[in-house]
Amino acid sequence: MHLIEKAILHIRSKTDKTPTIGVILGSGLGDFADSLDDKLRVSFSDIPDFPQSTVVGHQGAFVFGSYEGVSIVALQGRLHFYEGYTSQQVTLPVRIMKKLGVESLILTNAAGGINLDFSTGALMLISDHILFSGSNPLIGPNQEEFGPRFPDVSDIYTKALRSKIKEASDKVGVKLHEGVYINVTGPNYETAAEIRFFRAIGADAVGMSTVPEALVACHAGMNVVGISCITNMATGVLDEKLDHEGVISVANNVKADFKKVLGVAIKAAAQ
Repeated sequence: MHLIEKAILHIRSKTDKTPTIGVILGSGLGDFADSLDDKLRVSFSDIPDFPQSTVVGHQGAFVFGSYEGVSIVALQGRLHFYEGYTSQQVTLPVRIMKKLGVESLILTNAAGGINLDFSTGALMLISDHILFSGSNPLIGPNQEEFGPRFPDVSDIYTKALRSKIKEASDKVGVKLHEGVYINVTGPNYETAAEIRFFRAIGADAVGMSTVPEALVACHAGMNVVGISCITNMATGVLDEKLDHEGVISVANNVKADFKKVLGVAIKAAAQ
């Protein structure tokens, strides 16, 4: 039996909830799942043969619940390529969400700011991405049950949803930047030379996740929204050292604004 089928069977033995919106919560942003109503948690560790999240700030669980009446499933912690998983393993939760009924996926992450107009704590709506990890999760036999061999990614971060989210964020008093996210493998932070290169090719923020999940969601016909929390300015922008504890600290500091934007995004996707 395929791992996706095993996971679905296990999840369905715990709940019959049919969420229409999925949310993947990045480093330091997992607390949002704790605020859901009627929560039900299914840990990765309880799913037979399922990969485990090993990063601080990523608990590793599907959390089912509702947000202001909207049925959602939130991934409290994600899997990463740098943990030693393949891109196909990293994106298993996205395909599981699709099988559970999810039509729109909201991806969040902690990212380094490349755009010099950004500052620590800023929130950026992803308008497009650059896959720089060299590993595309769609490589290999095409999963016909999900989508076509050659998916169109011209509107991968659904433009109509982005417009609604920006307008609604203004109304709740949160400024949203918009820009291009570049995906690297990690786990080391980038060199100053790499950051200068990324800026030159049009990247506004850099991180170690999100793009594989967006590609698999797009392949499966899902609407996709990406939100980056700029938890640090990238190497060379400021004269300071980078560490994961600092990333988590900044994410905690902007939690209130992040939750407002995430709430706005959920409502926009539910319309």
